[in-house]
Amino acid sequence: QAHCTQVRTRRLMKELQDIARLSDRFISVELVDESLFDWNVKLHQVDKDSVLWQDMKETNTEYILLNLTFPDNFPFAPPFMRVLSPRLENGYVLDGGAICMELLTPRGWSSAYTVEAVMRQFAASLVKGQGRICRKAGKSKKSFSRKEAEATFKSLVKTHEKYGWVTPPVSDG
Repeated sequence: QAHCTQVRTRRLMKELQDIARLSDRFISVELVDESLFDWNVKLHQVDKDSVLWQDMKETNTEYILLNLTFPDNFPFAPPFMRVLSPRLENGYVLDGGAICMELLTPRGWSSAYTVEAVMRQFAASLVKGQGRICRKAGKSKKSFSRKEAEATFKSLVKTHEKYGWVTPPVSDG
């Protein structure tokens, strides 16, 4: 147990340093309550040709805010990652801000994945899945909840373990 914690701590310290050195300011990190194991990550950039980037400009949204919590056995298990704001539609973002990406599941995860790589993959899947900023009155103001995200994520993992991970064509919604 102590060894696991040391591995996790060392790895996360290194990841933080690497992210701080990113020249393109792709993402930035703030620790939640100064915990090394609970990060709020701001995704500052998505594909500039995407409708999502257009939405971000039109709504003065400077970044997409995500929360990542790292389990005791990280990096051998994936972080739990969810969108906090803005409220997004499509782009593989589900109820509660849960994210439908195979690499965030125990089966799809590899300890070689860095937070930066996961965030770049997420940015790509948001665009590929036609992610948009939700502008429906009332709905867009309601923030995602962690409980809802965890429940959604559990059920999507179950579904995919049963039926496999196929990326449906965009025309299928």
